[in-house]
Amino acid sequence: MYRFSNTLIGFLNLFTLLSSIPIIGAGLWMARNRTSCESFLQTPLLVLGFVVLLVSLAGFIGACFRVAWALWLYLVVMLLLIGTLLGLTLFGFVVTSQGGGKAVDGRVYKEYKLEDYSTWLRNRVQDPEYWFTIRNCILGSRTCGQLASWTPYDYLQKDMSPIQSGCCKPPTSCSYNMPTQTSQDPDCYKWNNAPNLLCYECDSCKAGVLEEVRRDWHKLSVLNIVMLVFLIGIYSIGCCAFRNTKRAETDYPNEENRSNRMTKIRPRWDYYCWRWLKDQRERLY
Repeated sequence: MYRFSNTLIGFLNLFTLLSSIPIIGAGLWMARNRTSCESFLQTPLLVLGFVVLLVSLAGFIGACFRVAWALWLYLVVMLLLIGTLLGLTLFGFVVTSQGGGKAVDGRVYKEYKLEDYSTWLRNRVQDPEYWFTIRNCILGSRTCGQLASWTPYDYLQKDMSPIQSGCCKPPTSCSYNMPTQTSQDPDCYKWNNAPNLLCYECDSCKAGVLEEVRRDWHKLSVLNIVMLVFLIGIYSIGCCAFRNTKRAETDYPNEENRSNRMTKIRPRWDYYCWRWLKDQRERLY
């Protein structure tokens, strides 16, 4: 029971150590691929993989071999990870609290407006370099190609993803067959029938991307909460393992240290009393 926390933290870190290998492998594989989507994701994967690898290695060595400084480093990094994850979770909930689609009369799908989303997300997606990367990702995924065979009836009866609704068609309110006296949505004039143009430069397309980000971020935030509970539990066990390791170091477990410890022990006051009484008895007899 004395070393239970060390054993448990060792097994947990061995598991996370092995889990980091596929993460690093995926990042390296993406680094060799030249498409925009992979190059956009490779850096976070590599950073995450190496951080998990180093932290797990320090925790495993510290717990199993009772290395106090490795466990201390492990606990410090774990505390930083918990704080970072907590901050990112709160930030994600704040940033993605706005948005959502608007229903279209007579349609199953929804349409999305860029102004409905938070300022931080809008600034990110309106950056030309950032949007160029996302646009190439959408083109490479051939998301709009799935709608090429749709009939007008399909547009009335079938649902669309946010990206399909915003990037693959003009807004439903657009009118091209007859002149209109009212001003139309600016996206109506950005629409082009060319497969590599469509509505990829429309604000509705950017809003569709942000809606996908918002949904994924909400799912990730729920996962982050579960991970926070898990990491706090591991951190608590790690604190017990660190305390056990420090106690093992100060208890002089080997013979040399035990002998050194014995030379440094100071007898209690009653030892001197009994020694004096013994000396007096020997003098009388």
